[in-house]
Amino acid sequence: MSLKTASKPIFTNYTEETFPNKNVVYDTKDLNLWYGETHALKDINLSIYEKEVTAIIGPSGCGKSTYIKTLNRMVELVPTVRTTGSITYNGMSILDKKFKVEDLRTRVGMVFQKPNPFPKSIYDNVAYGPKIHGIRNKKILDEIVEKSLRGASIWEEVKDRLKENAYGLSGGQQQRLCIARCLAIEPDVILMDEPTSALDPKSTLRIEELVQELKKDYSIIIVTHNMQQAARISDRTAFFLNGEVVEFDQTDTIFTKPADSRTEDYISGRFG
Repeated sequence: MSLKTASKPIFTNYTEETFPNKNVVYDTKDLNLWYGETHALKDINLSIYEKEVTAIIGPSGCGKSTYIKTLNRMVELVPTVRTTGSITYNGMSILDKKFKVEDLRTRVGMVFQKPNPFPKSIYDNVAYGPKIHGIRNKKILDEIVEKSLRGASIWEEVKDRLKENAYGLSGGQQQRLCIARCLAIEPDVILMDEPTSALDPKSTLRIEELVQELKKDYSIIIVTHNMQQAARISDRTAFFLNGEVVEFDQTDTIFTKPADSRTEDYISGRFG
């Protein structure tokens, strides 16, 4: 089927009514976003559920990364951005200017495509967030650093190197350090924007295993180009195309019985 002649999404509102009896962390309704004159997100209706891994898949330029950057308002760093519609986080409207962006980013952490440790020691990387929030007690900081590094499954590898510069770590270790830095501020949600795309297969596997552990305590939203990865680690998957949500469902359903032919075409490699 030609993309130009493909039908509209079979379902257009993937909100909390779609999957009852689950706690909704994020609820996006009728979200539209423009970069200047470019309409990047179109009528997004999507709910994200507590303590699950939600994967967002789709070809390059489809709006995946733009969408998750609206969830912590990082997208507002682009001067030409404007939005309509609503996004609520635990029932609170995050697009309301009264909602302090600092508070939002404390509750919603983010891990980027490429590891981005600070040019500081391993210890100071993890302690940075707590210090910004006013924690100065060395004993408390030590406990936070150890707990966060353990949570990111890297403590045993770095416990004797805490004073060393983080740049001395391998790429995979740096990414897990960034996850530890995220955990140190005790967020509710972790956004991951292609966190394994720059890593080798062994490091990728470690991150995927870690995601499965983290979902016991956190809600995780991961953007990935790797459809096999989405199938392996996520509970639900949203397929984006041309700024729209084409389909959102249980991951098994998306990959075995997609409701929209465009989803099937994408996951089978016919385009993308």
